[in-house]
Amino acid sequence: MEQARTKRIVLGITGGIAAYKAAELARLLVKQGITIQVAMTEAATHFITPATMQALTGQPVLTNQWQDDKGMSHIHSSRVADAIVIAPATADFIAKLATGLADDLLSALCLARDCPLLVAPAMNKQMWANAATQRNVQRLVDDSVSLLGPASGAQACGEEGMGRMLEAEELAQSILAVLHRNKTNELEGVKVLITAGPTYEPIDAVRGITNRSSGKMGYAIAQAALEMGARVTLISGPTALCVPAGAQVENVTSAAEMFEAVKQGAAQNDMFIGVAAVADYRAARPSEQKIKKSDAPLTLELIPNPDILAYVAGLPKPPFCVGFAAESEKLHEHATAKRKKKNIPLLAANLAQSAIGADDNEIILFDDAGEHMLPRADKLTLARALLRHAAMLYTKGK
Repeated sequence: MEQARTKRIVLGITGGIAAYKAAELARLLVKQGITIQVAMTEAATHFITPATMQALTGQPVLTNQWQDDKGMSHIHSSRVADAIVIAPATADFIAKLATGLADDLLSALCLARDCPLLVAPAMNKQMWANAATQRNVQRLVDDSVSLLGPASGAQACGEEGMGRMLEAEELAQSILAVLHRNKTNELEGVKVLITAGPTYEPIDAVRGITNRSSGKMGYAIAQAALEMGARVTLISGPTALCVPAGAQVENVTSAAEMFEAVKQGAAQNDMFIGVAAVADYRAARPSEQKIKKSDAPLTLELIPNPDILAYVAGLPKPPFCVGFAAESEKLHEHATAKRKKKNIPLLAANLAQSAIGADDNEIILFDDAGEHMLPRADKLTLARALLRHAAMLYTKGK
């Protein structure tokens, strides 16, 4: 694990079964020389004791604002922290954060903060999928709160699905990355052009060719790049996602429109990341009117769309290019061949069937040094790891 300079983190623990993971998380962070101040809700103490957390951190545990004579622990603790981490964050506590409630020590501490807030959700899959929770999560994202997870997997209730808290090792890596990012800003001032989402190729006035890409990975990369200090331009196909605050966005529909937008901006950017699932083909002659149904067979002539990544990589002075490959089989073979054919320094590959539309993923990075596995995690966590690798290669090649 990457060594961090001495920092101070407030580790907030709320009342969920995943609270037991907070003990291992605290141990890992203390091992890195980080001072951990634990703050627990009353419900959290039913899952893990303050004595356990005090033994692991060497610091008295905060459980209510009346532990000091002046009742100002929520102000003092937040002022001296480099970051606040809530792990686990229950659906109830996420709702508190989203609405600005401050009815206990931990929620007051979060509201009084002037440092980054990182939240690791942990709840039943139905609670995570509930529209109210998703609204609350989106509000946190809009407020520049960093989400760490959740992941998909077995849950304490016996069900399986999205809502499981990330493992302590993954959380520790992400927390250290945030501390490191705030210190070094690996992409400070770097102009990054990102494509995201699907494209839509019309067949007639009402039908078209598209794919199941949600755009989540591209938007996560845009968010991560902004966190690292980059100046981000996002060229997006049709999605239902909120644009990361601070990104300049251009919405397009077809592959041809995306190609034109990229041509306009590629040469002015330092890095190009082609995440969009661009249609390989389009209808040769789309009908301006709806094609009427009949008993006769219909033959649709398709012609190739421009290869956007190949165009950018082939510029006289190309930006640093990162490509994406979604394969259904022979991942290593096809990804290696694509990177060589496009002549790009870095390619991220995954199996399409496990990535498209999902909230988590696993990726293999291919570069001149070989292959680098990024284990399954939420897409923002993966985006941060990918960009750290890309930033390292970009800096080395300057």
